[in-house]
Formats: sequence, structure tokens, C-alpha cells
Amino acid sequence: MAKARTEFVCQNCGAKYMRWQGQCRECGEWNTIVETVPEPVAAPGRAVAARALGGFAGAAGSGIRKLSSVSAVRTQRLPSGYREFDRVLGGGIVPGSVVLIGGNPGAGKSTLLLQTVCQLSQRQPVLYITGEESLEQVALRAERLRLPADQVSIAAETSIETICALAAQHKPTVLVVDSIQVMHVNGVESAPGSVSQVRESAAALTQFAKKSGVAVFLVGHVTKDGTLAGPKILEHCVDCSIFLSSGNDPRFRTLRCQKNRFGAVNEIGVFAMTDSGLREVKNPSAIFLNRQPVTAPGSLAMVVWEGTRPLLVELQALVDASPYGNPRRLSVGTDQNRLSMLLSVLHRHAGLQLADQDVFINVVGGIRVEETAADVPLCLALLSSFREKAIDRRTIAFGEIGLTGEVRPVASGQERISEAFKQGFTRFIVPRDNAPRHAEPGMEIHAISRITELNSLI
Repeated sequence: MAKARTEFVCQNCGAKYMRWQGQCRECGEWNTIVETVPEPVAAPGRAVAARALGGFAGAAGSGIRKLSSVSAVRTQRLPSGYREFDRVLGGGIVPGSVVLIGGNPGAGKSTLLLQTVCQLSQRQPVLYITGEESLEQVALRAERLRLPADQVSIAAETSIETICALAAQHKPTVLVVDSIQVMHVNGVESAPGSVSQVRESAAALTQFAKKSGVAVFLVGHVTKDGTLAGPKILEHCVDCSIFLSSGNDPRFRTLRCQKNRFGAVNEIGVFAMTDSGLREVKNPSAIFLNRQPVTAPGSLAMVVWEGTRPLLVELQALVDASPYGNPRRLSVGTDQNRLSMLLSVLHRHAGLQLADQDVFINVVGGIRVEETAADVPLCLALLSSFREKAIDRRTIAFGEIGLTGEVRPVASGQERISEAFKQGFTRFIVPRDNAPRHAEPGMEIHAISRITELNSLI
């Protein structure tokens, strides 16, 4: 008998090879290449939604039109019942959208979606598909969380054909599939969770959502390094990609948007994990800014911009004499390379010699700060710790620092100042171009343009 033809496919990015190798040349991952049987040329998954909807072939094929002739109708968003969730989604659930929610095991993905569908079921028809848990397990969770589950339609199913048929018959407003890694399409010979199955399952559900107008939520697994499992095409074909993480504090969960075709990216929502499920945190700054009554050297509050709102967090720095010949540089919550750059700028333009000192940086609360507005607070915290002089606890700072020692303005400076003033801060160290023209009574504004001016503010 002739040997069946096989190929080797990377389970992370979908790249194909003629023979096995340890590392994928496309994505750089190790031990992700698996021998598989090639799929037929006609992809069956793309016809699943068409059969469920009576012959629909896809979003394309409507003919060529002028873009100006297309009616740009604003879609009415559906509130989920949770403001923090709606904020991350861009203002609510968009009909016909596909949302991918990932997170570590136990982060609360299924809990959040179950709470959402239970709230929506009081106003809209919903359908919850569970592929990893039994119906009894989901019912026990809903009972433990004391959720209104009397109007929630639920099914335990892993076949995409059956799911699309059930949804076409039930006509829900929101469809939840938990999770995409255990779903399979008939005709694809690979096992559930493989590149082919995940790609075809996601393609079928996306086609179904666009044609029927049903908002689809997909739960995705993560790899051991914290990234979404499956091929990258899974993130490309969805409209919104959200990640739920617990950070360093197990009591709180952070919902962060990484891709959104209907709203701002890098938006975050904060939830508290309680015995009755996830509860919204309406003032996240109170969590990340839980400061001690007496401020120690090296501690300073700063304002970062997350999505569409300012967020107050505490930055801590520790500078200590190194007992080794190679001093350590450790940064938790900020960019390690940017820390090295700012240390060189401080040495060149501010005369701060830290070549023989260990430097440790930490952003309290487990939040990750990516923007450059943290440059000025970081330098102030380093100066405070090195000189062992505490900064007034009413002080807050933000600003970007360039290689030549200049302090550059950042976006939304007035909004940052207003939010900090509402939280009780009265002393502001800001770039000169971000200084308000008319400060509120009680504000103490220090507008700076060079890094050398920080020496007099400690």
C-alpha cells in the first residue's frame, strides 16, 4: 500500500515544513512542529455557517461598489450589564462581532461570561455552549454565584455544525463558546485544538456571526508563556481580543483589550474576585495607589493613561550599594531597556552616578506601564532613594525624558492633572508644555523643561 502523505505543521503559527525540525523558522518557537495529514483543498469549515444559514457563502461576493455609496449606519451597542466590561469592549457589545477572551486557568473567563449572559438573559435571548464542562457543573457555578439563570439557554456541544444549527434555530443575541480549543469541524481529520481545527472552527463561527448578526464570544486557552494558544490567524479573524489576568494580587482581575475594531485598544477594566463572582472596581486608582501613611524615600505617585482614562499608580525605586562587581538592574512593571537609558541620561545630564549601585524598580499593584510618561516619576524616585530623602506624599508627576535631557510633553496632560487633583494630590511636577494656564486654587505646579531641574524638587 502507498504510504499516506504527511506534512509537518507548527501548532503556534501554522507554518508548514517537509520534515520535522526542533524550531519553527517563522515564529521561533521550539517543539511546536507536529506531523499531520494534509487537509483537503476545499476547507469544510467555511461551509458550516453557510449550511446552517441556507447557503450563505461569506461576507464577500456582494459586487463592486463605491465606498461613498455604502451607508455607514451606526450600530446600536448592547450593554453587558458591567460598565468595566463595556469600557473594554468600546462601549458595549456590537451585534455580529466576534470577541476572543483569553487568560490563565482560573483567571475567571468562564465566570465573567456566565455572569454576563445571565444579566443579558433578562432582556435578550442568549445561548451558552460549554465544551469543557458538563451542564451540571455550569449550573452549580451559577447557583453558587446566585445568578439569575432561569432564562439562560445552555448546551454541551463540541461540533461546530451542531452549534451553528442550534444558534440559527434559537436566534440568540449573544452566543458564548467555551472554549474554541475543544471545538471540531466534521471533515477535518486533525484532533481538536490543532491548527486546522481551531482555524476552521473560528472561520465558521465568524461567518455565522457576520451573516446572522449574533455577537459571538470565544474563550481561548493560553500557552505556558502566557500567550493565546493556537494559530495567529485566530487573533486576526476576530474583531476584539481581550486578555484577563490576575497580576500579583489574586484578589483583583485586570481585563485588558489588545485588539478592537470597534473601540480603543489598551483599554483596561478592573474586577474584584469575591465569593459571589467578579465585581466591578469603579475606582481602580484606589487599588493601585494604596500608599502608606508615611512616605518612604523612593516612593512616588504617577499618572498613566490607559485606553480612554487616566490611572494613578505608585512607583517605587530602591538604590543600594552593590556588593558585586556587576551591579544589578531589575525593573518590574516598566521597560528594562528604558531604565538603562534613563540611568545613562541621569549620569550625563544630572550628574547622578549609579554605576556602582544596584537599582530596583517596581510598579505597585502588578500593572504594566508601557508609555513614556513614566520617565519623570522614575527619575524622581531614583533621586529620592539615592539621596534618602522622601518626596511629599501630595506630589504626583508625569513626563517623557529625551536623550539630550529635555523633558517632553505627553498626551492628555490636563486630564491627568484633573484626575490627580480629584484624588487629593496638590503638588504637580509636569512638563512645561503640559502646565495648565489657569491652575485650580490649591494647586502647586512645577513646570520643568530639563532633567537638571529635578534636583531641586526632591
